[in-house]
Amino acid sequence: MKKEIKLKINGNEYRVSVDTRMTLLDAIREKIGLTGTKEGCGVGECGTCTVLMDGKPVYSCLMFAVDAEGRDILTIEGLSEHPLQKAFIEHGAVQCGFCTPGMILSAKALLDENPNPTELEVRKAISGNLCRCTGYSKIVEAILSLSSEKSES
Repeated sequence: MKKEIKLKINGNEYRVSVDTRMTLLDAIREKIGLTGTKEGCGVGECGTCTVLMDGKPVYSCLMFAVDAEGRDILTIEGLSEHPLQKAFIEHGAVQCGFCTPGMILSAKALLDENPNPTELEVRKAISGNLCRCTGYSKIVEAILSLSSEKSES
């Protein structure tokens, strides 16, 4: 069954017609054309498809697009100039880059809620995002680098 919905993504509103069983991930990629959000496992185990919904990380592969109507959705494209992207590059936290969008969005949610997290809090915040390349150390360093910069301001 098809349904016309309105999605607010990165501050822009999109009217799209979706099958009521279409995931938010597929709507973002196929209907809206924002391909920064990746599909990894498709079952909510890897965090690759993480987006922020009303400021909280969610796995877009587990949510129906129709259930996202009226919510504020942020994808990696909405953070094109965010300091987290620069920090990830400067600290070598990006290797293959497949997990990076989800990692950055999870980190943003953490820093928005807690501007000065501990290393343990950072590790917990990104624990739902799997990375097969970096071993997480550089990702944690990148996130903590912004924490210390904020506390010095």
